[in-house]
Formats: sequence, structure tokens, C-alpha cells
Amino acid sequence: MSRLQAANSRLAADEYDEGFDFVPATKDGHMARLSIQGPSGSGKTWTGLQIAAGFSEGREFGVIDTERRAASLYIDDLGIPFKTLSMHRYDPRDLRKALALAASRGFPVVMVDSLSHFWHGADGTLDQVDRAASKYGGNKFAGWKDGGELQSEMIEALMAYPGHVVVTMRSSRKWVLAENDRGQKALVDKGMKAQQRDGIEFEFGVAAEMDRENNLWFIKSRCPAFQGARMRRPHGGRDIAKPYLDWLRAGAKEVDSSAWIDRASAANATAEGLLALYREVEAASALATPLMHPESGQPTSLGDYIRMRGTWLKAAAQQ
Repeated sequence: MSRLQAANSRLAADEYDEGFDFVPATKDGHMARLSIQGPSGSGKTWTGLQIAAGFSEGREFGVIDTERRAASLYIDDLGIPFKTLSMHRYDPRDLRKALALAASRGFPVVMVDSLSHFWHGADGTLDQVDRAASKYGGNKFAGWKDGGELQSEMIEALMAYPGHVVVTMRSSRKWVLAENDRGQKALVDKGMKAQQRDGIEFEFGVAAEMDRENNLWFIKSRCPAFQGARMRRPHGGRDIAKPYLDWLRAGAKEVDSSAWIDRASAANATAEGLLALYREVEAASALATPLMHPESGQPTSLGDYIRMRGTWLKAAAQQ
């Protein structure tokens, strides 16, 4: 690429970072984002599968499995087909690849069982932070610049998946050293905490917790039906998936992200049209939608793909 072409490309790219604006508020295109956390044996996988099956409404869905194929044990009990992708290393970038693959297969629902491994498992975020810290003389705080960015990109891709999302997370009791009323240092029980980055549950539209007696309660819910609710051995499809879908669909229309991909990759696409498309996708908070690049077959995001094609077309037109 010549210097002039490179300059034109940078100029075109700058256009994508400008011009955002307020748009009318709608529920159009919103998808379910649900997490379940709890200790081993609380029923997270089975309940999550029931919810995913309810969201899929009889269609085949995908499970990204880090739990030694535990989800597959329930295939005969569930009564709805699903496919699994077993993961054995947990680099956050690998989850982005898995999500892009799931999107390319057209799964209406993807379930991650469990998201905790991408935090503390082999090659997970904590490993990435340690590796990055070595570049800064062992400074772990500096390591979070790189490792934290991978974590954020992974969560953004998860939230932008073009379908419904269900994740499970392991949880464990959290103890902190604090000063008691006698001025002495003592361990204080802060309750159960998901084995993921602090506050991860608040990324989801609905977040639930389960205990070993299979009780479920909601710790965060944008859906009014679940606020403050508790359930004993819930049927995930009937008790959770259906009311969540009913609320999302009330007064809203579905948005098909495949139409955006088709427009972005069309042979007659123009730089101006792709810039307008980028704004449309941006307004729908869908720039991070994971997909496989139509030409290279490598994982990317919808926003990056539109931007790449638009800048290339503009540079080509100015040659």
C-alpha cells in the first residue's frame, strides 16, 4: 500500500469514529442475556440447558463446554437437540472464536458452561495478566492493561452474540480480612461470589444464583417478572425462558444480523453505504457481533468487518 493509500485508509477509518447521535429508544433486536451462578452440584448445567432449550423454541442450539462434556449427559432428558464444542484451553480469544463459529452455524441460542474457566483456567484471563506482567518487569497492575483488554473484548463479544445467551459460573464463599467491632482483624464471610471478574453478573439482563438444594433466586433482573423472585427446583423453560421471551418481545420486532452481514459483503457495496450501515449497527449496539470473516474465515466482529471493507473500498476508489 502506498503512503497516499495508507493516508486515505486512515482518513476513511476516522469517519467511523465520528458522527454518533441519539436515536429513538426501542426494544427491537434485544436478546436474552442470562447467567446462573452457584456451587458444584447446585443444578446450574441442567437448569441452564432447560432455559437454552426454552429460548431456542425447538431449534438446535450450541453449547460451549468447559465442564468435560457434562451437558451432553442430559441430551436424552432434554428432548431438544444441541451441539457441543468442548474447550480444554481457556484463552478469552478462544471464546470469541467459538462465538463466531456458533454465529456462523446460525445457532439461535448459545450456552457457555461454564464462563469461570475463561477467568481462572489454563490460559484464562488471570494467566494472560501474569504473562503480560512479565513484559513490565513483573508489574501485575501493568499486566492488567493487556489481560483486562482481552477479558473486556470477550465479554463484549458475548453480549453482542446474534442470538440468546445463557452462561453458568461456578461460585465459592468469599472471606475477607476486616476489622471487627473490637478493633481486631478477623475473617468476615461476604457470601458466595462467582468465579469470574468482580461484578460480572451485572453485565447480564438477568442473573440468578442457585444453592445445593436447587433453590434459585434472582440477584439482578431487568425483566420485571423476576425481580425479587425465588424458585424451588425451577423448570427453566417454563418458569424462566418463556416469561423472559414474552417480556422481550412485547412491542418489539426481531433484528436479523445476517442481513447486515449480507449488506456488508455485497459485491455492489459502496464506501458511503458501508459507513451508513456501520452507523445503523452501532445504533443497535451490535458492532461487537462475532462472525467468521467471509473471505479469510478468521474470527472478527461485524463492526471491524464493515469498517475494513468501507476503508478498502474508499481507498480503491481514490486510486
